[in-house]
Amino acid sequence: MNQVPPFAVVSGAQVHQALDGRENEVVAAVEAAYRLHGEGQTVNPDSYFLRFPDRPSSRIIALPASVKGDVGVHGIKWISSFPENVAAGVPRASAVLILNDAETGYPFACLESSIISAARTAASAALAAARLSEARGGRPTRVGFFGVGLIARYLHMYLAATGFDFDSIGVHDLSAEHADGFKGYLRRAEGEDCEITVHDKAEDLIRSSDLVVFATVAGEPHVSDPQWFTHNPLVLHVSLRDLSPEIILQSWNAVDDIDHCMKANTSPHLAEQRVGHRDFVAGTLHDVLTGRITPPSDRPVVFSPFGLGVLDMAVAKYVYDRVAEAGQLHTVPGFFHELKRYG
Repeated sequence: MNQVPPFAVVSGAQVHQALDGRENEVVAAVEAAYRLHGEGQTVNPDSYFLRFPDRPSSRIIALPASVKGDVGVHGIKWISSFPENVAAGVPRASAVLILNDAETGYPFACLESSIISAARTAASAALAAARLSEARGGRPTRVGFFGVGLIARYLHMYLAATGFDFDSIGVHDLSAEHADGFKGYLRRAEGEDCEITVHDKAEDLIRSSDLVVFATVAGEPHVSDPQWFTHNPLVLHVSLRDLSPEIILQSWNAVDDIDHCMKANTSPHLAEQRVGHRDFVAGTLHDVLTGRITPPSDRPVVFSPFGLGVLDMAVAKYVYDRVAEAGQLHTVPGFFHELKRYG
């Protein structure tokens, strides 16, 4: 007989404690989720965007998903992006995530999810960077961060934790204050041996980097010159809307899920609208992981991850299990009340 599970609330502090220092385990969980997705062991519907006529730059997104295998949960992430928060000293993104029991459908946990979202995004990018660069013959030692918010910090942290060792790091952001703050973080994280440069011009950042990481809040392409990429860098196009169709079309492209990435006016979606086909996409990260496709060394290589809810579920279940194992779950007694059909 199925039992109604107890309902727990997992705070951001608990999420951070469960993930801190376990970057490689999180990357492994994300890779396992990608493999399950590629094998058809997931359900990942389209994300739903709640937009506001009076605040066009803001949105709240619902990402429902279901994962079989060792994860074995359903759930949904509800994540907001309000860029105006930054000027007021409040983080841009906030999120919660609900995990549902696979047998009964009952929700059994609500987790703070801005950290989960940042971790799964960074783990996905680090996994892609490792596999793509290794397939091209070696890991780059010159990286450039284009956009320097929370996601950029997590991206750097996960790249470092998964074995990337940088000789030089470039930084570019529209805000000189934010660029300087990120430089300070990098100096503390990297020590004195790494060369760290703040670039005023986007072109200088890109041309001086063999690994370019886009983590902006851009709503439309703002980098449009293919000549900036003639040194054939590896590009982690995490923010999805930075590159013009011309750059996408002259690059070798991999995504996390082709159907998901070809919507909402992402750069690959704009390229598809331009040429009327998807032939410029070589395949998915799962295809890279299984050896079906191999990136070239004589073209720019761009990874554009739309961000799959199945990854959030995998990382959230990982967090839940760590907190439960530590005996630190905060349950809400009597959360489900009307459990008898006739009272």
